[in-house]
Amino acid sequence: MVTDRDEIARMFGQIAVNAAVPIMGFFNSAGSARHKSDGSPVTDADLASEKVILAALAAELPHIPVVSEEEASEGIVRDVGNRFILVDPLDGTREFVHRRNEFAVNIGLIDNGVAVAGAIYAPALGQLWIGGTRAYSLSLMPGEKLGDARDSRRIATRTPPQGGLHVVASRSHPDRQTGEFIDRLEVEDRISAGSSLKFCLVAEGRADVYPRFGPTMEWDVAAGDAILRAAGGVMVAGGGEPFQYAKAGFKTGPFVALGDPSLHGRVFGANPA
Repeated sequence: MVTDRDEIARMFGQIAVNAAVPIMGFFNSAGSARHKSDGSPVTDADLASEKVILAALAAELPHIPVVSEEEASEGIVRDVGNRFILVDPLDGTREFVHRRNEFAVNIGLIDNGVAVAGAIYAPALGQLWIGGTRAYSLSLMPGEKLGDARDSRRIATRTPPQGGLHVVASRSHPDRQTGEFIDRLEVEDRISAGSSLKFCLVAEGRADVYPRFGPTMEWDVAAGDAILRAAGGVMVAGGGEPFQYAKAGFKTGPFVALGDPSLHGRVFGANPA
């Protein structure tokens, strides 16, 4: 049984890179999105990626239950205990449909309410981020082996500046509450990005804060949360309290990703809970 967090993160990374092969096949050909009952888009690429990921996880980690976005949208949600896997087979479907490069595959492991291992792969960018006890960025194309990566480097969040912060927010899903939260901060630069790649910007030290008060699901954030934690950051709920998983319907509620836990006081005006 695989138990090491870094080994699991690498496994997730390889699975995500493999799942990107069918995704890019659809990306490079004509296709359109359909809409699920909740109004969100889904494509054949989402379904093909999910099929690859679920088969691989069943073979490698059969003892750990998996909750995956497209299965969940069809009412297939397995009972989860303290340890389970969250999968978004194609995060940023709107980016994908509009042929923008900021879409990703997300796989994250939750243990006792905390994201402990994760992988995010951006196929069109050829970039993978993984995190267990440490976080790494690797450059490789869909279907390649992690050992063949052209570049592999450890990443870490940055020490926050004394002045204005660099804040990253959603490109495709702006909302009033998030905007109001950002307006209360001292901001030097505001960055827009798609999908879970916003977590990666914070994990790499290119941004300090990523707030999100609009609706999201736990499979949207688990992988990014794990990578951020491995890089030295933390994700908290929208009021500054610790973030927990396996909430009703796997809805996240508001959250804020911080590159440095010491930012908690500057952002929320109180010490971490």
